[in-house]
Amino acid sequence: MSDAVPEPSQEGPVDPGYDPAAPAPLHVPRTPTGNAEVDAQLERLGDADHLATDGHIEVYEDVHRGLRDALTALDARPGPPAPSPSYDQRAPSPSYGTRS
Repeated sequence: MSDAVPEPSQEGPVDPGYDPAAPAPLHVPRTPTGNAEVDAQLERLGDADHLATDGHIEVYEDVHRGLRDALTALDARPGPPAPSPSYDQRAPSPSYGTRS
């Protein structure tokens, strides 16, 4: 038995530009919603893939603000008219309250 420590094997050239701690895309699929404003905000999330972790919050806050604005805009759009009340608001008939 030998007390010698084996040398680490070199299985291939190491890319000198590779940094395992560097930002890397997550490749999370983004399914289109059909709403252009919302889809643009979802695509904006991809910007965080190329930023360090401390830069993510700015992107997330921007996307959150954009989604909130898109939802607010949906509430502001005119919708169908409100249904008419179910009770009759006409003036009472002259025969009500008169005695013959």
